[in-house]
Amino acid sequence: MIDILRSEWTKLRSVRSTVWTLAATAVMMIGFGALLSAAVKNTADGPVDLANALMASLSGAMFASLSIAALGVLVISGEYRTGGIRTSFMAVPRRLHLLAGKAVVFTVTSLVVCTLAAAGALAAGLAITQPAGITPGEVVRSAVGAGLYLTACGLFGLALGTLVRHTPGALVAAIALIMVLPALVRQLPGQWGRTVAEHFTTNAGQLVMADGGGGSSLSPWAGFGVYLAWIAVTAVAAGVLMRRRDA
Repeated sequence: MIDILRSEWTKLRSVRSTVWTLAATAVMMIGFGALLSAAVKNTADGPVDLANALMASLSGAMFASLSIAALGVLVISGEYRTGGIRTSFMAVPRRLHLLAGKAVVFTVTSLVVCTLAAAGALAAGLAITQPAGITPGEVVRSAVGAGLYLTACGLFGLALGTLVRHTPGALVAAIALIMVLPALVRQLPGQWGRTVAEHFTTNAGQLVMADGGGGSSLSPWAGFGVYLAWIAVTAVAAGVLMRRRDA
């Protein structure tokens, strides 16, 4: 397994798209966070409360999630596009081991970069809004929560890329499931509609970045668990098809 991890790390760091997408993720996190924090500060009648300051600082996560999901898609779909996946399968006949190696390397890389980007966004945003009652524990929890959320979005992209095996199709699916459909299901009527919306992909996953449940019936970690369940189901389906289909 060590050889698989070493090989996947070499593949990931040697592709220019990795550097560009990770850089775009960090820039969007910090840039959008600073911009919205400045807007919140300028429109506030008095001191900005900590919850709003944290939310403004992490506002870039909505766009950064698409960037990191795109990287997750490219980790696997790029090999299908070039035909390199055949070589990978010959080197690692146990296909699920190959997929697991990709997931581990991607998770570690994404978690480090996204958590640091979230910390930078919080540092910039809180420096601008200067809220009262800043608690280091809450700031750290928000940074770690944002890093976990973005990494989960990247794994969602990896699972979709494995499932679809076609870069444009997997990217469209990722955009739909991460950004478009979560907003649409919020418009469903009644209590059943609210329940569906609360448990739908990123609507649940974003709670891990929030201060408390944000009016949701799910706690932050329960919401993140629901999001991981969506990703796990997609990954299991992708793994089954990866074993059965021809390269």
